[in-house]
Amino acid sequence: MFGTRLKELRTSHGITQVQLAKELGVSKQCISNWENDNILPSIDMLVHISRYFCISCDYLLELEEKITLDITDLTLEQRALMQQLLKQFSQK
Repeated sequence: MFGTRLKELRTSHGITQVQLAKELGVSKQCISNWENDNILPSIDMLVHISRYFCISCDYLLELEEKITLDITDLTLEQRALMQQLLKQFSQK
């Protein structure tokens, strides 16, 4: 569910519930409730979370398994560097 995905993303980024709450402008209790699937965020907050982690809302909602990164704001040189990094990681 949503909570599992959110917790996986948060921990993989090495941030605490308190840090994420501060970034999103909500309480730590709110993050905890989301991660425990007690409540779901609003649609606006879902979009905010997806933008924070640079992933799709579909991934957050477990509608797709594929993780896509939004690199639209990167320069061509930055995109090329990202592609090189991805190639290195996929070879391991």
